[in-house]
Amino acid sequence: MVFNDSRVMPARLRGNAQYRGGAIELLLLSRISPGVWRAIGRPDGFCARCRIRDYGQRRFDSGEVLEIEPEGERIIRLDGEERLHDVGEVPLPPYITETLADSERYQTVYAREEGSAAAPTAGLHFTDELLERVRAMGVQTIFVTLHVGWGTFRPVKTDDPTEHTMHSEYWELSSEAADAIRSAKADGRRVISVGTTAVRLLENAASLSADNLPQAGSGWADIFITPGYRFKVVDALITNFHLPRSTLLMLVSALADRGTIMRAYTEAVEQRYRFYSFGDAMFIH
Repeated sequence: MVFNDSRVMPARLRGNAQYRGGAIELLLLSRISPGVWRAIGRPDGFCARCRIRDYGQRRFDSGEVLEIEPEGERIIRLDGEERLHDVGEVPLPPYITETLADSERYQTVYAREEGSAAAPTAGLHFTDELLERVRAMGVQTIFVTLHVGWGTFRPVKTDDPTEHTMHSEYWELSSEAADAIRSAKADGRRVISVGTTAVRLLENAASLSADNLPQAGSGWADIFITPGYRFKVVDALITNFHLPRSTLLMLVSALADRGTIMRAYTEAVEQRYRFYSFGDAMFIH
């Protein structure tokens, strides 16, 4: 079983536009260079090259929108970046309406490397006790890192999915993890991915290798898996239920046939499962 051990960073910042006034909110997606980040913001129309100040109740020094990219992302400069953990909030998905007293509840128990704007939520079902039970059954647990960003949860707005542009997300695969996965494939053992982000990492890494098996390395993944895709590494998937018009649902539909997907979602509706990427999970194989 392969798990994504990326840790959610305190990526949500609240503040005010200095010149035009009014509250704004930023979600940091990825760090481009020291003090410079790619982000999305609300309201959508807040100005380019406007100053930002007073993040949260404690001052975050100041920031500035340097550029607005064609699809709406902001390139921003943040002063006082080192205080991000003091003033930033762990971003919660919109379907979680309660305020978490302990932000660790939105981290997997094995989260390690900070860098995600959202949790790899399939892993939230696993406790330390459950992981030990899985290992006691003879299952090998492998950890990889893909920092979840805009590429994972950005909705598909085009009628033709092939016109959708996937945004890149940073990944790392250690030699130990790569060797374990290659050994499993050579032995005919199944590789079960816990969550869609681990799928994207493994399949992206395999696509870079001449033998279609993942090699150790790191880089930026923008792979978009849709029905018809031939999987090179992943044999089965544990995943949550996903929203329509999402790249996540398209990936799941590439691994399972339409009938299987429809039966799973029909049962989920009838049984009033908790939906979207934080509730009940399903096993696709």
